[in-house]
Amino acid sequence: MKNLRFIMMFTVALIFGTTAEAQIDPVDGNGVAIGGYDVVSYFKDGPKRGFEGFSAKHKEVTYYFFTKENRDAFQEAPEKYLPQFDGYCAWGVGAKQAKFPIDPESYDIVDGKLYLFFNAPFQGERFETILDWNNRTTELKTAAHKYWPTVKNQ
Repeated sequence: MKNLRFIMMFTVALIFGTTAEAQIDPVDGNGVAIGGYDVVSYFKDGPKRGFEGFSAKHKEVTYYFFTKENRDAFQEAPEKYLPQFDGYCAWGVGAKQAKFPIDPESYDIVDGKLYLFFNAPFQGERFETILDWNNRTTELKTAAHKYWPTVKNQ
């Protein structure tokens, strides 16, 4: 019953959460990852939108980069920079065993790995999954890695 209520609230948040901070799929219909954000920039000065002119493909997905240097770093070691759970909301995988879209500017780096999160308005307030993640990082990270093989195929 609790999960059904959450799913209903989440659905409403998705329907009414159409602001400048809209949630996105980790890979869009054009095959571009993370809304065009530079995955290397998360590890430096924080998320920055990349440019099509500095792009690279990895496993049929296109990544944009803010600088040529970031693109080159990615091409040398893509696994170092790729977000966990194929870019889906880490909290959603760990707490709800489900794939949620993400806000590319809501993120955490834990043990050198990038985790992205859902973050949208709901009933006049923010529904920020990263807040619960921050309170239970170890628990949720462990659960997410445990559940991901099953969730991935949903």
